[in-house]
Amino acid sequence: MLKASINTLTGTSKASISKFNKINLHTIEDLVEHYPKNYEDRSIVVAINQVVLNQANNIVAKVISVPIVNQATKLKVLRFQVSDNTGIMNIVFYRMPYLVNHFQLGHYYNFYGVVKLGLSLEMSSPSHQTHEKYQSSGKLFPIYPSTATLSQGVIRKYIWTSLNEFIIPSYDIAKINDTNLLASGDSKDEFLANDDSKDELMDIAYFNFVPPQIEVKHNLVSKQYALCNIHFPKSAEDLTKARKRLIFEELFLLQMGLYFSKSDFKTKKKGSSKILPDEYNKFVTSLPFVLTNAQQRVVDDLIKDLKSTSAANRLIQGDVGSGKTLVAAIALFIAVKNGYQASMMAPTEVLARQHFDYLSALFKDFNINIDILTGSISKKKREALLENLKNGDIDILIGTHALLEDCVVYKNLGVVITDEQHRFGVRQRLTLNKKGHSPDVIVMTATPIPRTLALILYGDMDISLIDELPPGRIPIQTYAVPSRYHARIYKFMREHIDAGKQCYIICPMVEENEKMDNLKDVISYSEQLKGVFSGYTLEYLHGKMKPKEKNQIIENFVCGKTNILISTTVIEVGINVPNATIMLIENAERFGLSQLHQLRGRVGRGTDASHCILVSDSTNDNTIERLKIMSETTDGFKIADTDLKLRGSGELFGTRQHGLPNMKIANMYTDTSILKIAQEEATAIFKSKKLQKEYQYLINIIKEKFNAENSIL
Repeated sequence: MLKASINTLTGTSKASISKFNKINLHTIEDLVEHYPKNYEDRSIVVAINQVVLNQANNIVAKVISVPIVNQATKLKVLRFQVSDNTGIMNIVFYRMPYLVNHFQLGHYYNFYGVVKLGLSLEMSSPSHQTHEKYQSSGKLFPIYPSTATLSQGVIRKYIWTSLNEFIIPSYDIAKINDTNLLASGDSKDEFLANDDSKDELMDIAYFNFVPPQIEVKHNLVSKQYALCNIHFPKSAEDLTKARKRLIFEELFLLQMGLYFSKSDFKTKKKGSSKILPDEYNKFVTSLPFVLTNAQQRVVDDLIKDLKSTSAANRLIQGDVGSGKTLVAAIALFIAVKNGYQASMMAPTEVLARQHFDYLSALFKDFNINIDILTGSISKKKREALLENLKNGDIDILIGTHALLEDCVVYKNLGVVITDEQHRFGVRQRLTLNKKGHSPDVIVMTATPIPRTLALILYGDMDISLIDELPPGRIPIQTYAVPSRYHARIYKFMREHIDAGKQCYIICPMVEENEKMDNLKDVISYSEQLKGVFSGYTLEYLHGKMKPKEKNQIIENFVCGKTNILISTTVIEVGINVPNATIMLIENAERFGLSQLHQLRGRVGRGTDASHCILVSDSTNDNTIERLKIMSETTDGFKIADTDLKLRGSGELFGTRQHGLPNMKIANMYTDTSILKIAQEEATAIFKSKKLQKEYQYLINIIKEKFNAENSIL
C-alpha cells in the first residue's frame, strides 16, 4: 500500500505527478515523509486597517463585490473586494479564472498573503479557505521543500489526500498483532513467505517498528498521530509531540541499522601482534619533519594497536595539512618490517599518486618495495604487478578503487589504510579489509566530523585526533565578497603571480548551462579569463576529462608551468602545491561548508601568506551565515559543527556512503537529547538475545530502509 504510486491517489493529474517525480517523490510513503521545512502561523487575525505592507497578513473578511474575471488579458485576472468593517481590500488572482464561482457574495473567508498598496490595498493570489473551515482546522500551515513549478497548495492537497486515503485507514491494520495476522494453522514462516502478506507486514512495520514498551516509556504518540500532525498540526503542542515521535524513530532506526552493519567489527577479531622493528628509531629520525605533539600522540595510539593481539580498528581525524600521511607511513613501516604486506586506498588517482611519490621518498633507504595500482595502468604492467603482489614481492600497494577487484590478491595483508574514507562506502572498505586475515584497519579523514556524528558513524572504532598543524604554517586569510569585487580580485591575483606564486579558481559547473546562467563554469570562464590574464598561463580541469589528460594538467600546475588552474571540485583532495597562495571560489553559495574548507586547504601549504576568496551575490541569510563562519575561522571542527547545525546531517560527511538512510527530520546537532535516548534503547534491544524472535517488524523495516546502494545489510 505505502509503496503504491502517487497516481493511485484520488484527483491526481499527470502534470502534477511529473513535478513530484522531479523532486524524487514517487510513492505514498515518499509523500507522507516529505516533511514541512517550516510553518505559517495563521493563528493571529489582523484587521484590514492594521495590515503590514509588503508582508504576509492573515485576515478574515466578507466578500462585498461579485468576483469578475477580466478575459481581455492573458493573465485572466480574477478580482473582487472584501471587508471586515475596518476597511476594504482588493483580492486578486492571476491565471485562476476557475475560482470565479469559489467565492460567494456575503460569505466570510480567511485570506493569507502579502499585502501591497497601489491605488488601494491589494492581496495577490492568497491562500484561502472558508471561515468555517478556518475555525475548525489547525492554524499552522506547512511550508514544504519545493520547486518553482510545484505550488504549496498542490503539495498540501496531495499529502492531505495521502493521509486520508492511506495512512489513517492503514492505522487500523497496524494495530493487529502477529497472532491475528496468521491464517488458521499457518506458521509465522509460512505467513512471511506469502508475497501479499509481506507487503501487508511491511505496512504494519512502517507503523509498529518502535516497540510499544518504548513508546509508553518515553511518552511517544502513535505514528498515525505523528504523521497527521507533522503536516497539519492543530496546535504547537501537537506539532511538538509529532516531531518528537518522528525524530526518535528516525534516530532509533539509524542506531539499530548501524548495529547490524557494524556487528562484524563489534567483536574484536583476533589479529597478529607486531613489534617495533630495530630500524624504527632510524626511520623516525629520517622523516622530513619532527612530529608534532598531536602526531606523536596518534603514533602512540597506533603502536599500541599494532602490538595488540586484537585487530585494530581506528579512525584518524586531522584537519587539512595536519600530517596524517606521515603518521600513516609509520604504521606501514611497522607492518612491513614485521613481515606483512600493507595497502593504502585513496579515492582519486591524483591522491593515490601523491601518496605513492611521498611514501616512495620516505622508504627509499629502507628496502621497502612499494607500487601503485590504478585503472589507467597498462594491461601488461597490471598483470606483472598482480603476480608480484600475490607472491609477496610487493610490500606496500597504493591504489584507488582498483584495489577492490577480485584479481587483487595479497600473500599476507596485515595493515589496511583508507584515506579520505568518506569517499568510500562501508561495503567498499570491508571488501578491502577482507583481503587479509583480520588485518589492522586504519581510516583517515581530513573532513572534520563533529564528535556527536563521529560517535554515530564510527561508534565501533577508536578515534584519534590530530588537532595541531605543523609549525611554520600561516593561517589562511579568507574573505567573502560580492561579484562586483572581481576587478580587485584579478589585480590581486596578478600581483601574486608576478611575485612567482600560483592561483586556483573553482567553479561549480563544467559547461555553460542556460538554466543556470548565473553560475560560473570552467570552460567558458577560462575563455573569458584569457583576456583578463593576457600574458599568463591558464589551464582548466574537470572530472569529465580522460585520466591521462587530467594527470598532465595537474603535473603542469605542480611543476609551476601553469599560473592559474581553473577547476571544478575535482581538486578538492590530492593536490599539494606549496607555491599556490590564492584560492578563488566562484558561486561559493553552491558548496557546503566542509567542501569550502577542503578547497581552501589546497593553499596555505607552504610558508607564504595565503588567501581564500569566496565570491557570492546570495542574499540568503543561511548562506551569509555560512560564509561568515568561513571568514572567521580556519578551525575545521568549528566549521563542521556549524555545517551540522545549519544543514542537519542528511547529506553531511558522506552519510550516504555509509549506506545510511537520509535524515528527513532529525538533526544531530539540535536533537542530541533524543539521540541519546535512541542510542540507549537501540543498545538494549540489540544486546537482547530475543532480537530475531520478538522484533521481526523492526528487522524488516531496518532491511528495507537501509537498502541503499552502499548498505551492507
